[in-house]
Amino acid sequence: MYKSNIKLIPSTNIDDREVKHFSSQADGWWDPSGFFRPLHQINPLRLRYIRDQSVRHFNIEISSLNPLKGLTCLDIGCGGGLTSEPLTRMGAVVTAIDPSEENIATARAHALNSGLDIDYRIETAEQLTETGIYYDLVLCLEVVEHVPDQSKLVKTVAKLVRPGGIVIMSTINRTLKSYALAIIGAEYILRWLPIGTHRWNKFLRPYELQTFMNQAGLDQFSLTGIVYDPLQCSWSLSGNTDVNYMVSVVRTDTTN
Repeated sequence: MYKSNIKLIPSTNIDDREVKHFSSQADGWWDPSGFFRPLHQINPLRLRYIRDQSVRHFNIEISSLNPLKGLTCLDIGCGGGLTSEPLTRMGAVVTAIDPSEENIATARAHALNSGLDIDYRIETAEQLTETGIYYDLVLCLEVVEHVPDQSKLVKTVAKLVRPGGIVIMSTINRTLKSYALAIIGAEYILRWLPIGTHRWNKFLRPYELQTFMNQAGLDQFSLTGIVYDPLQCSWSLSGNTDVNYMVSVVRTDTTN
């Protein structure tokens, strides 16, 4: 972690409805067949992407058993710790934040039972900027579509990554296909998620997210799609960004 001179007044950029929604499901974070089943299915792919982007950017030996050893990582909107725990096992020093007390309680309990040392905090990204601490790697996975001010979140994320560090975000594209699959299909037909989990108007098109990132001093935009194969019940990286996608960017701005 690296100290900066940032001194911001914390402000709220959370949707109480969203926090209550996920808090009500907090006991099920580690149930692979429950409410968070889609995240359990997609998580191995996300972790490989995070590892590969980090290894390439920080010039790390990929054959290492702990490829992220020594890297400081911030997991924003960590939920029950589905991403935080594997990153810790890869060697990263992980700080994980979530505004939900219930989510953090679940995450702490699971980490304790797993013998993992993770700094879990009931905190928002805006509040964390007050500490003036930077991280090598900042993750914001499936979060931006759940906050009131998306541009503001991206700017906050940028203030938490050190100059030369990387930010990885994942979200859902705003297309007719995403409405059909991520909302109608996943929520109403397959019942993978409770109705109301997503709001289509909160989805971001890649160019919109890229604009927010560029304005925040995040560049070298790298985009990849994530697609689901219903026959194999598996996810894979793809050039198709019609529904799910991930981006990796570098903080090049050194003014803050």
